[in-house]
Parts: sequence; structure tokens; C-alpha cells
Amino acid sequence: MDARRSRPSYPGAAALPLLVLLLAVMSFGGHAVADEAAGAGMTELQKHVAFFDRDHDGIITFDETYQGLKDVGLGAVAAKASAALINAALGPKTRPDNANSSSSRMDIYIENIQKGKHGSDTGAYDAQGRFVPAKLDEMFAKHAKTVPNALTEGEMEEMLKANRESNDVSGWLGAKAEWEMLYKLAKDKDGRLPKDTVRAVYDGTLFYQLAGKKQG
Repeated sequence: MDARRSRPSYPGAAALPLLVLLLAVMSFGGHAVADEAAGAGMTELQKHVAFFDRDHDGIITFDETYQGLKDVGLGAVAAKASAALINAALGPKTRPDNANSSSSRMDIYIENIQKGKHGSDTGAYDAQGRFVPAKLDEMFAKHAKTVPNALTEGEMEEMLKANRESNDVSGWLGAKAEWEMLYKLAKDKDGRLPKDTVRAVYDGTLFYQLAGKKQG
């Protein structure tokens, strides 16, 4: 991706941020096929965030993040606030040296998304952004006490506390916000977060599933 090329113009906030559509939300089937092709050669972490890259240019704008969060079920106010926090945190960390000086510093560059990893996380992504299944198995073996393949809200909070690194307030708050959002969006009818759902987060498929369900 040439970070120096001119950026296409996007609709404003009214068009919805994290997935910035030039067309209203695509169907789950069509969207999944398009992104399966676009995801060739990507790490799982890159695939995870590529859901929000609606125009497939490798850059995720605030508007695209906002729209994507709405597509998976967040309300407009929560989506806008979350998009602002996400892009403000990840944009500067992922910005390449050759980025166009006129582009927003809040733009997230997918090619460098591994640079946005924070501390106090589960370790399920390695330093390059590749998914480590053994870490997922370890997480559930240690913390899923009520049923073996799902976390209650309390067990999730316990896991977050166990992963907290000393003096890492920002990393822990980031992890806490991410997991609480995931729990709200993807818990099952019994109020538990299934292991298969968490796996779908890490392998990059969950957002497509949620968006497809919302459109169905």
C-alpha cells in the first residue's frame, strides 16, 4: 500500500464512521467474500481490523470505525465515542513515516496494526499479530469455571484482573473496554461469552458474523 497516495473523500458523520459506506451495509455473504479475498496474506490481527476498512485502501478512518461499530450493534452515541477513542489511540501508533502529511493522524494503518497492541492483554496475538490458539485454550482452562467453554461476566472480569500488568493503567483500561464491549455485543442467551465467539474475535471473523446477523 502506498501511504502517500491521495485519499478518496468520504461522507461525513451522518454517513456513519467505522465502516464509512458508499453503499449501505453490504450483506453478510457478499461482504465476507470480498474480505476473504482482501484478507489473503494478512495476519489474524490485520483481518480483525480490516472489517472496518470499507474501501479496502488499507487505512481506517474515524468515519469507517464509527460505521463499523454501528454495523455490529452499537448505538450512535456509543459508536461515535468508541470510534474517537480507538482512532485517537491507534492512529499515531500505526502511522508510517511516509504517510501523507495532509492525512489525519487518527487514521489507522492496517499494515502496522501490530504496533497498536497494548499491555495487560491475553497474549492471544503474538508480536506480529498472529493468533496463538494455545493462549485461547489456556484462558478458558484457567478462568471458565461455571462451564468449560464459556466465560460468565464475573469470570471475564477475573481474567482481566489476572492479566493486568503492574503500572499499566492505560493497557488494562484498553483491555477492559474491549472485553466489556465484546461481552455486551456477543454474550449468549445465558449471559456467557462462548469460547467459539472469542476465537472468532481473534481469527477475524466475528465482526462479519455480527454485521450479517444485524442485517438478517
